[in-house]
Amino acid sequence: MSAADPLVLIGRIGAPHGIRGEMRVKSFTDDPLALGAYGPLQAADGRQFTVKSARPANKMLVVRFAEVADRNAAEALTGIELFVPRSVLPVVSDDDEFYFADLIGLAVVDTDDRPVGTVVAIPDFGAGTLLEIAPQSGDTLFVPFTKAAVPVVDIAGGRIVIDPPDEIEVKLEEK
Repeated sequence: MSAADPLVLIGRIGAPHGIRGEMRVKSFTDDPLALGAYGPLQAADGRQFTVKSARPANKMLVVRFAEVADRNAAEALTGIELFVPRSVLPVVSDDDEFYFADLIGLAVVDTDDRPVGTVVAIPDFGAGTLLEIAPQSGDTLFVPFTKAAVPVVDIAGGRIVIDPPDEIEVKLEEK
């Protein structure tokens, strides 16, 4: 990986499935079955995995990697995050589409252009996608990643505008 071609998270290995080395994988791609279409997947430690087969199973995939032969090997991979180089992903052409990886590090301002903080993560705990924003001081805050709460995502300008719901307390930073 280089700074010019960063890795993008596209999946996470879950529990083993059966005894032949298959495992559940949560795909973060638009088309979950496209997980193997981007070439070998890479773990943070540099190990590479080639998708041999994949089939849907509820909200996950059941995947067989060429490098995994049995359940014991599959168990050892539980929780591993899978990445691909950014350069192998399709180009985003719509202004309302972007890769979450492009949002990390963007400045966050409110609708009056007052600084709020910086995007540090985009978690989804099951009830919908959130922006996790770290202010200069204090606890991080979570804002629903909806058009109403996040009306502007300006990647080229390096900023995101938020209009959080009233129940979310936003402490503004000093300019």
